Amino acid sequence: MSISVVILAAGQGTRMKSLTPKVLHTISGKPMLFHAIDAAQEISTDITVVLYHQEERIREEIEAAYDGIQFHIQDVEQFPGTGGAMKGVKTRHERTLILNGDMPLITKSSLEALTAGDADINMSVITLENPSGYGRVIIEDGNVHEIVEQKDCTSKQLLVKNVNAGVYAINSDLLDRYIPKLNNNNAQAEYYLTDIIKMAVEEEKVVHPIFVEEEEFKGVNSKLDLAHAEEIMQTRIRNHWMREGVIMRLPQTIFIDARATFEGECILENGVSILGASKLKEAHIKANSVIEDSVIEESSVGPMGRVRPNSFLQHTHIGNFVEVKKSTLTGVKAGHLAYLGDATIDRGTNVGAGTITCNYDGKNKYETKIGKNVFIGSDTQLIAPITIEDDVLIAAGSTITKNVAKGELAMSRTPMKTIKNFFYKFFGEK
Repeated sequence: MSISVVILAAGQGTRMKSLTPKVLHTISGKPMLFHAIDAAQEISTDITVVLYHQEERIREEIEAAYDGIQFHIQDVEQFPGTGGAMKGVKTRHERTLILNGDMPLITKSSLEALTAGDADINMSVITLENPSGYGRVIIEDGNVHEIVEQKDCTSKQLLVKNVNAGVYAINSDLLDRYIPKLNNNNAQAEYYLTDIIKMAVEEEKVVHPIFVEEEEFKGVNSKLDLAHAEEIMQTRIRNHWMREGVIMRLPQTIFIDARATFEGECILENGVSILGASKLKEAHIKANSVIEDSVIEESSVGPMGRVRPNSFLQHTHIGNFVEVKKSTLTGVKAGHLAYLGDATIDRGTNVGAGTITCNYDGKNKYETKIGKNVFIGSDTQLIAPITIEDDVLIAAGSTITKNVAKGELAMSRTPMKTIKNFFYKFFGEK
């Protein structure tokens, strides 16, 4: 059966206490809404996102990351509420799955369970040890009989621990009939999506409960929820990559972006952060190092190294307090205390401590090109744009402002002077 998916993402999310739309708050490097879209794309090619609050900003971010997503703007003034969000939504397929954009932990397997079977409606249900504050889902003869708000529950119904998780799979023809019939005759004057369950039961349609895990269907409504969801997502990501062969020392201290990938036997020591769409192959990232949107192949970084975006390291070692930015290093050693930005450095080159590429003049960035087998002494400044050819020696403490040809020694120093017995003249004879 073909499935359409509608993701509700129109709310203001006031409990987040943020100018950023709730669904754009990130979890493991991606907006939480994108996690829901990713799960939806596993089962459908017809996906509609319902927007209202800051809809232009959210739409722009979605369109920059995905192709083929449809959009519907909720008319909140006339039709507030979750049911109002569905008014005017058009889907292509015979069954429609309705998700919430603030459920970033949902998985393909759960969505497949929700869309399976031939019930008129599948409704997600969570069993809570303490359901206080939630409406109860009353199940009779294996099917949903009604949803009762807590304030309306009888003493017997208050003992029920089944609550609505807010995700539905419904035959699209029923959805098309029920949504126009929704009304706002309630205390909040809102249109509730849950009313479609009541309509279906009244027509003796089959409403089947699908019991789901609270963790996956947890909504993110506050910064505290965001932190909890991050912890769960990070555990999933780390567990996945350890099963794929990545070695992690104290994994609970390691952060891995959802977009990062690993190949071969990589090692991540404690305190490491792998950010963005980084790609690591046979890499050893030592303690407290950070990799951002870069490729690291058969190389080691750190401890306390930083590789900033658009860098490529191959057969290279950068050590503690070395920072690399938008650079390609192939077969290079930079043991400690260096900054290498907008640089290309070739095989056999050794970068001494305190070396920096001076790549920015306050207006523009410039490139540094360094060839093979170059030995750069400590405390060297390379003033870009500059080219250092193969087999070059650069003396420690030099400021290099001109290109250096193959085989040359480059040295730029103020001549050293000494004054005999000055110590005693300054401090006096003992």
